[in-house]
Amino acid sequence: MTAIYSITSGLHDEAAVKAISDEFLESIFGTTGDTVSSGFVWKGSDFSDYGAADFNVIYIRTGGAEGIFKELFHDLVDAGARYFTLLASGKSNSLAASLEILSWLRQRGFPGEVIHGSADYVRSRIEVLQKVAAARSSIYGTNIGVIGQPSDWLIASGYDSSAMLEKLGIGVQEIEMQRLLEAFDAQKSAMLQESVPAVTPPPVPEVRASLPDAIRIYLALKKIVEEDELSALTLRCFDLLGTVHNTGCYALARLNSEGIPSSCEGDVPALLSMIISRALTGRTGFQANPASIDVNSGEVLFAHCTISFDMVDQYCFDTHFESGIGVGIHGHVPEGPVTVFKISGSLDRAFIAEGELIRNQYEDNLCRTQVWIRLNQADARYFLTAPIGNHHIIIPGHCGELLREFVTVLQGVNL
Repeated sequence: MTAIYSITSGLHDEAAVKAISDEFLESIFGTTGDTVSSGFVWKGSDFSDYGAADFNVIYIRTGGAEGIFKELFHDLVDAGARYFTLLASGKSNSLAASLEILSWLRQRGFPGEVIHGSADYVRSRIEVLQKVAAARSSIYGTNIGVIGQPSDWLIASGYDSSAMLEKLGIGVQEIEMQRLLEAFDAQKSAMLQESVPAVTPPPVPEVRASLPDAIRIYLALKKIVEEDELSALTLRCFDLLGTVHNTGCYALARLNSEGIPSSCEGDVPALLSMIISRALTGRTGFQANPASIDVNSGEVLFAHCTISFDMVDQYCFDTHFESGIGVGIHGHVPEGPVTVFKISGSLDRAFIAEGELIRNQYEDNLCRTQVWIRLNQADARYFLTAPIGNHHIIIPGHCGELLREFVTVLQGVNL
């Protein structure tokens, strides 16, 4: 829900201002009055519940509103305001007052934006920011499980749990690997109700023999998700190679396809990126690492041994690449527009690049799902000069605008 508040200077005639405001709001929302339109609530000058809605807009109706906003400021901050969205018409010095207010806010370290322009632009801009606000609201209160700690080689992929809680409302629960192993042992009876999925081509005998235990890993993780009320998880999956002689690739693929963001190798920044992408687009994304880069063409080969089943148009089972055991996913991803995304574990950096998935390939010396993505040269060069770790998230479709707006509001800076 979006709440629209307003500030009006007493220097202006209210009847004249109302006529202008009604025309302005009608052009954007199609109606005026107590309920502006579906999804919007008109609050007027009553700021008593500011911050209760997912998205709050302050319509600066006239010039001379600056002082009134200044008096309201501390109450708005106390209500949780950290990013201010101001709406300005082209009448009654509304825009001039909005610019003065935004300048004053930025002097005090508070970011924001003035939404102004044609009715179509204002409407589309508000729709984008609504989606960002709704995504942040859906993420708030998320509880993620870190099962077994991040893998030892992720030396640049730590995370700041305090920043995650403060900025996103995400809580982190550390879970011992032993608990997963105990849950795995307890799933033998549950396997009687689980069928081994049929795929084409059928897996080779050693992979088919590994499928029941791969499914047991999934059932064990699902049990922990339910018991601990987790919304997402990351798994130190390589530890499973020695303990149960299998991998978490199948389990993570299935959890992701069920809407539970799940990352490999205990990679929390990758998981955060998956959580954000799902909240904004409804798609979890493909966690993968660059395997080859051609800066001249902008083409980057990404690969990993698991991918959400709802991202592929066909798949088969293979071994896990590095170990040659267990069950990996060789998926074929539809060609077309994609977005590459990664946010740091401290939430202070992000990489967002739109590109095209141009082809799939399969070579046996790489992780099993392999896709080539064409980016521009600058974005391809980023991986060689300033990468945020090795894992990045591939999201179907072009959603760079939504991701940039999300990060802008999160960090209070413009990307």
